[in-house]
Amino acid sequence: MSKTKVLTGITTTGTPHLGNYVGAIKPAIEESWRDDIASYYFLADYHALIKGRDPKRIHQSTLEIAATWLALGLDTDRVTFYRQSDIPEIAELNWILGCMTAKGLMNRAHAYKAAVQANEEAGEQDPDKGVTMGLFCYPVLMAADILMFNAHKVPVGRDQVQHIEMARDIAGRMNHHYKTKFVLPEAVVGESTAVLNGLDGRKMSKSYDNTIPLFVPEKKLLKLIRKIKTNSLEPGEPKDPDTCTLFQIYSAFADATQVEVKRQQYADGAGWGDLKNELFEFLNEHLKDPRERYNALIEDPAFIEKELLKGAEKARAEAAPFLTSIRQAVGLKPLV
Repeated sequence: MSKTKVLTGITTTGTPHLGNYVGAIKPAIEESWRDDIASYYFLADYHALIKGRDPKRIHQSTLEIAATWLALGLDTDRVTFYRQSDIPEIAELNWILGCMTAKGLMNRAHAYKAAVQANEEAGEQDPDKGVTMGLFCYPVLMAADILMFNAHKVPVGRDQVQHIEMARDIAGRMNHHYKTKFVLPEAVVGESTAVLNGLDGRKMSKSYDNTIPLFVPEKKLLKLIRKIKTNSLEPGEPKDPDTCTLFQIYSAFADATQVEVKRQQYADGAGWGDLKNELFEFLNEHLKDPRERYNALIEDPAFIEKELLKGAEKARAEAAPFLTSIRQAVGLKPLV
């Protein structure tokens, strides 16, 4: 049976939080158990270098993210789970694709345009001030990640759809000029994917410093939940669950029956203190077992390294012969 290849990259710049789990990790792991899908998950540590300038943080983030996925049940025998920098074929393909990518296409990339606009608004004489080639060429490396394994589908947020379109454009140019056979990838934007708010009511993001890390100790989890912003309604007054971060987080982990029971609590005027304590108890129970696995994995980086190298070997077994065919197509081949 022909399988649909689905590829997901996770940038190694932070600690996984509840929003990451609900919006990306949980649905990805669930999908990996489907027999009609071949799943590729990689730690995008090359991409992390674009903004991450702290070597220790990038290294620690790699450990934390890998441990998180493994603790939550990722079966590395069913999927291809690897570290981007362990696949040298990706870096070489990045150069080959870059040589067929129009600068004008990169000029239109959202991240680059935003950086230029920020400089112009700040009155900078150089509109490219602070713009690195990593930022400017980011979409080419992303295309290399995707095209290296001829992924059919790439789950992304709406802000990344443009990059998938660019990957299609680059693949099309390669196919037209060199007669290569790159698959044209499709962006998958989860319309029903849950997006959690953070402590301050905005979208949970490390950029806002409002996250709840997935595997913090119990006491820290309780402290963070009690910091979640709520309104001034008193106990006994009905509350709107649909505008409440506490209810949103609870609903992302609960089943339909539990959600309806919780909704009735809001209608009955439950107090914020009780609702926060109940959310803590519920989440803590839900995360207790994977937290234990995570902590054990963090203490055994050698095991995680072994898993990543196993994934790299699997990935390179596919990437190396494909890159050889690309090299031959562009004229990089032996003389005899």
